[in-house]
Amino acid sequence: MNKTKVDDILVEMISPKLKVIEEKFSSGKGLTNEDVITLLLKSQFNHINHLDQKLNDVSNDVASLKLAFAQLETKFSQLETTFEKQKIDIQKTITRTMYVFMGVLTLIITVFKLMDYLSLHQ
Repeated sequence: MNKTKVDDILVEMISPKLKVIEEKFSSGKGLTNEDVITLLLKSQFNHINHLDQKLNDVSNDVASLKLAFAQLETKFSQLETTFEKQKIDIQKTITRTMYVFMGVLTLIITVFKLMDYLSLHQ
């Protein structure tokens, strides 16, 4: 576990007392209120260290997610650019097709009008 300097100092401060308490308990002697409070402090230090580690893990996960979302955003941006290019290509194709269609239609109408004109003047 990653401990801060304050954690180390606090644990060092109560460590000698913890050894005395451990010896008392091992020999079957009763514990005083101060002994119990010291044990509770040690337990809380351990709990805080555990929570700090979990917080570090969560912070790392959040940073990882931020990176993943940034990469995903880049991919969506690239996809949007690709779709825009395809949209422009489709619009150009439709426009070109319409011009060809109008040209062919104009040619057909002109041929029919010319045939009609020739048939009336013969």
